[in-house]
Formats: sequence, structure tokens, C-alpha cells
Amino acid sequence: METTKTTPAVQGLIISLLLIVFGLGVHFAGLSSNKNLNYIQYLLLAGGIIWACFTYSKQRDGNVTFGNTFAHGFKTTAAITAVMAVYTVLALKFITPEIVDIALDEARKGMMEQKGKMSDSDISDAIDMTRKFFIPFAIAGVVVLFLIFGCIFSLIGAAIAKKNPNYNPLEN
Repeated sequence: METTKTTPAVQGLIISLLLIVFGLGVHFAGLSSNKNLNYIQYLLLAGGIIWACFTYSKQRDGNVTFGNTFAHGFKTTAAITAVMAVYTVLALKFITPEIVDIALDEARKGMMEQKGKMSDSDISDAIDMTRKFFIPFAIAGVVVLFLIFGCIFSLIGAAIAKKNPNYNPLEN
């Protein structure tokens, strides 16, 4: 009996749901300003992608190469990135729109602490411009960061996943 093989899309969806639940829990617990909790998100991402690489290798009884294990991890990363980009838009528009105001208030405070460098009108102009492009910048940040970290974690997962040295890719 052949075992079912989990696709990168399914694994990416599972990992994305964990990241979303964690992020919402942090937000609704009022802990969004705790920067250390952001690192837990990256640990979840790392663990998820490495888990995907291990699962890929295990489901194929180790008959994998570094390259195809990395490719599986990166496909999982792509699925996570797509889901998280869509979630970011939904979250900033509908679920937790107050995050935009919180981030802009923090940016305003940071600019005001640097007195002498920017006038009040310059600060207001900068905040208005940032508000206008906040969602596109957030999406770009999510895509770039998730792809970079996902690539790194896929490399790690591919390096430590069990591989059969007698693997012949033409037999599979």
C-alpha cells in the first residue's frame, strides 16, 4: 500500500494557518509591541519548512537528493508566502486595520525624537505618504522576507533531511 504524499501547497497552508493563528493571538493579547515575539514567528516558519523537507524525504523513504528536497521546501515557502501576502491585505483592510494607525504612531514618535532633522510639516507629509503606500510596502516586506528566510530554511531542511546515496532520479 502506497502512502499518500503531502504536497507543498498543503504543507504551506498548514504552516500559514499556524502563523496566522499565532499572529492573531499575539495581537489580540495586546502583545504586538513585544518585538521578541516576532522571532517566534520565524521559529515557526523555520520549523515548518524543515518539517516539510523531512516529511518529503520520509514519504519517499529517503530516495531524494539535496536538490529535490530543497525544491520541495522552496515550493512550500512559495505557498506560505502567497497565503501570507493575501492574509496581510485582509488583515490590514478588515481584520486588524488598527495596526496601520499603531505603526504610523510609532513612526511619528520616532521622527519626533529626531528633533531638528525634520519639521512638523515634513513629519506629517511623511506619515501621509506612508499611510498611502502602507499596504503595498507591507506586502512587499512579507514577500521578500518570507522568500529569503524560506530559502535559508529550505537549505537547512534539505541539508539535514535523510537522503539515500543510491538515489537515481531517472527511476522515480
